[in-house]
Amino acid sequence: MEREEFFKKRIEELANIAYQRDIVTFSDFLNLNEQNMINSWHFHVPGVISEWSGGYEHAERQMVAFHPDALVFPWEYPIDCLKIEPKALKFSEGLSHRDYLGALLNLGVDRSVIGDILVQENAAWFFCLRKMTGFFMENLCRVKHTTILISKVENPKELPKPILEPVTGTCASVRLDALVSLAFGGSRSSMVSFIESGLVFVNGRLVTSNGYEPKEGDIISVRGKGRFRFEGITGHTRKGRCAVKLLRYV
Repeated sequence: MEREEFFKKRIEELANIAYQRDIVTFSDFLNLNEQNMINSWHFHVPGVISEWSGGYEHAERQMVAFHPDALVFPWEYPIDCLKIEPKALKFSEGLSHRDYLGALLNLGVDRSVIGDILVQENAAWFFCLRKMTGFFMENLCRVKHTTILISKVENPKELPKPILEPVTGTCASVRLDALVSLAFGGSRSSMVSFIESGLVFVNGRLVTSNGYEPKEGDIISVRGKGRFRFEGITGHTRKGRCAVKLLRYV
């Protein structure tokens, strides 16, 4: 509880500073629980607007920015994207999200300075606070046993596109537990504990009701499992079941 109160005071402080000094203030990268706490507080500082970004569309880890509603100068989020690739491809090993994250945290930094990590074949991209860019470029030399090269992504068009795997199936009704079960291949009853334990978020907001009905386009994140986008109902079977389509982030 003390940690939550400290976090709340810090967020309120950022909002008040934005108003008092007529500037833009930023949090570090926030996880889904922290984002949900801010959304659930519904606190409001008159004359201040809050906006979110994680460096790319639909990022899971995001920072919140506060700025006066009458701000007249342009601003941008202090986020950089860095690309990691093996120095010698033939000597590289298969690396996972956990491997890349472990290598970054082993440099002694806090998780809050690192945003999402996007892993694709033979490379990974990660988002970080701009003030940490130089540190990572100077100190990250190896991931597991693989010697790597690290570079800053200057052109937004070079950012990787998320890989989305289509998942289709049927369910009696479009309930949260049914969709989570379909997305990750578990039984409907086995997914109830994830939802009731506070591990499932819809568009960054905590949902603990198994019967919650997601809307088309909602992003559903399950901690420890992954996330997917609900594309909607594509039809109905003869027995009246709903045919649905999901896009799972690989």
